[in-house]
Amino acid sequence: MDKGLEEAFQGFVTARSGALLRTAYLLVGDRHWAEDLVQTALVKTFVKFAGIRDPGALEGYVRRTMATTATSWWRGRPYRERPVDRFPDRAKDGPGTGPDAAVEQDAMWTHLRSLPAKQRAVLVLRYYEGLAEAEIAEVLGISRGTVKSHASRGLATLRRRLGEERDLAEAVTS
Repeated sequence: MDKGLEEAFQGFVTARSGALLRTAYLLVGDRHWAEDLVQTALVKTFVKFAGIRDPGALEGYVRRTMATTATSWWRGRPYRERPVDRFPDRAKDGPGTGPDAAVEQDAMWTHLRSLPAKQRAVLVLRYYEGLAEAEIAEVLGISRGTVKSHASRGLATLRRRLGEERDLAEAVTS
C-alpha cells in the first residue's frame, strides 16, 4: 500500500476511533470485546482499503464490518457473563446513578442482548448511534423495510419483556 493511502487510513482511525468504539460497545456490551471488535473491523478494512473508491463510504464500511463481525461472534461466543469494573452499590450518587440505575441499565442490556442479532444491531444503530433508516440499511446491507420491521419487532419485544419484568416486580412487592 502506498504511503498516502496508509496516512489517510491512519487519519481516519485517529479521527473516528472513539465513535467506532462506542458503536462496538453498544453492539457487544463489553468494553474489552468492543476494543477487539473495532480492532478486527479496522484490520479487515485496512486489507480492503485500497479498493474502497469513495472515502466518504469508509465509516459505513467499517460499521458494516463491525455489525457482521459482531453477529458472527454472537453465534460462536458465549455472551452470558459480563465482568464489571465495580459493583452497583459502589456507584457515585446522583441522578441516573446508584444501585437502582445500574440494575436498570444491566436489565436493559440483558434484554437487548437477548434479541436476535439483526434486531439488536438495528436498535443500536438507530437509537444509540442516531443513524437514519437509510444509513442503517446501507451499513447492514438490508432494505429500509427490513430495518423498519427489525426495529418494530425489537422494540415490541423489549417493551413486552420490560412490562413483564415491571409487573412481576409489582406483584412481588405488593
